[in-house]
Amino acid sequence: MSDAFVQLSDLTLSYGKSVAVPNLDLSIREGELIALLGPSGCGKTTTMRAIAGLLSPTGGTITIDGRDVTRVPANKRGIGLVFQSYALFPHLTAFENVAFGLRLQKLPEAEIKQRTEEGLATVGLTGFEKRKPAEMSGGQQQRVALARSLVMRPKVLLLDEPLSNLDARLRLEMRTELQRVQKETGITMVFVTHDQAEALALADRIVLMKDGKIEQLGTPADLYARPETAFAAEFMGFENIFKVEGEEIVTTSGRLPLEARPESPILAWRPDAVTVGSGPHEGRVAACSFAGAHREYVIDSALGPIKADAAITLPEVPLGEAIRFDLPLATARGLAA
Repeated sequence: MSDAFVQLSDLTLSYGKSVAVPNLDLSIREGELIALLGPSGCGKTTTMRAIAGLLSPTGGTITIDGRDVTRVPANKRGIGLVFQSYALFPHLTAFENVAFGLRLQKLPEAEIKQRTEEGLATVGLTGFEKRKPAEMSGGQQQRVALARSLVMRPKVLLLDEPLSNLDARLRLEMRTELQRVQKETGITMVFVTHDQAEALALADRIVLMKDGKIEQLGTPADLYARPETAFAAEFMGFENIFKVEGEEIVTTSGRLPLEARPESPILAWRPDAVTVGSGPHEGRVAACSFAGAHREYVIDSALGPIKADAAITLPEVPLGEAIRFDLPLATARGLAA
């Protein structure tokens, strides 16, 4: 018997005659935080909209907690939504924004007060009840939007790129906050993002999507260290991806020999897996950027540009100067053709 709490089976989603998501199968466990990750147009937001009931499938089924909700209206699915824009009422206080959905349900005032105060406490906003959105930071507004969904006690909480409007520091804070709230409440969350760092930091599992299909599904560690395709590798930060012929790496620019014949037809290296300052190959520094604990080089080589990271303790090689490097097989990720 399946342990899926949310089950998408043979799901097909279309806009007019254009199929955005063809025949998608996905199982989400209860209490899991799962990220739908991918570039714009890959189908991640379309899939989320279908789970929410905002888009009717042209084929397949959606099941939540054992109930087929494929044709059930959005307001009867037990779904919570947190939008990129927060969608707060500017004229209402934090308390009234969070209480809004409860008032629509015509719950007793005492229960509304209790659940609203609990919701604000859950997201760390006790004491902010009387503030209006304009009197709060972006991170605080995002917490109000999160609390507003949580107090409705949804079966599933959907978050559509909720951190994209925040600056870098607030994004880090809200990642931690979302993770804490999810673990404390045990709610099932589906998080839509195009940011691989957010997905890696937050998710129990990542669904990497391409052209409406699942390119790879796995834990953050799986996708980070063991991408299976060139698309997955590139999206997860393997910036040096090359085809192999025999014992040589081959590009349209040229060839470089390898120390042995690899088993895979494609090899990929992260910039920090490239040896800089020593090795059998030579190129010239096309770019060099300071990045805190390391320097980021772009090396013009026989293969074309190579992206490499070097420890800040190594001497800096000026632009245009020759630089030695290596692409060790031991640090490469082999990919399917």
